[in-house]
Amino acid sequence: MVIDTTEIETINSFSKLESLKEVYGIIWMLVPIVTLVLGITIGVLVIVWLEREISAGIQQRIGPEYAGPLGILQALADGTKLLLKENLIPSTGDTRLFSIGPSIAVISIFLSYSVIPFGDHLVLADLSIGVFFWIAISSIAPVGLLMSGYGSNNKYSFLGGLRAAAQSISYEIPLALCVLSISLRVIR
Repeated sequence: MVIDTTEIETINSFSKLESLKEVYGIIWMLVPIVTLVLGITIGVLVIVWLEREISAGIQQRIGPEYAGPLGILQALADGTKLLLKENLIPSTGDTRLFSIGPSIAVISIFLSYSVIPFGDHLVLADLSIGVFFWIAISSIAPVGLLMSGYGSNNKYSFLGGLRAAAQSISYEIPLALCVLSISLRVIR
């Protein structure tokens, strides 16, 4: 039996495809995560744009119109401006509290993503009490807001931190009640 060189090349090409199967698996594992993140980001951008346009219409003024077509990229421009602003730390305040506060708020939100399932078998931390962990970790964010307000050693900043923490807590209580009621409903 004589094997032709074209047959050998065909067999080798199939073995190359087999080695790419792992790469395809990793890519398909990232597709739900990227889809979810892009969907949420685009949704937030559209909601911010609609809120600004509707508010401008109600107040009879011109809304965002310079950043992108029809002002669609205004939220991205605001985020870029916020990232590139000069970092001011108050001289009379507690600089450690003032600097650590926003980090605690952001880290608690990112940690809450660890129990969210992105696919059938794609969960960063598969906990049996994932819902309770999510509620507990996301409830740490107001502490970071209070720390920043208190660390500035300014009564107005402290009142602003109290207000932001109260607003955050007022959103978390109904959210926690909704999530817990659904959790109690599905537990058998």
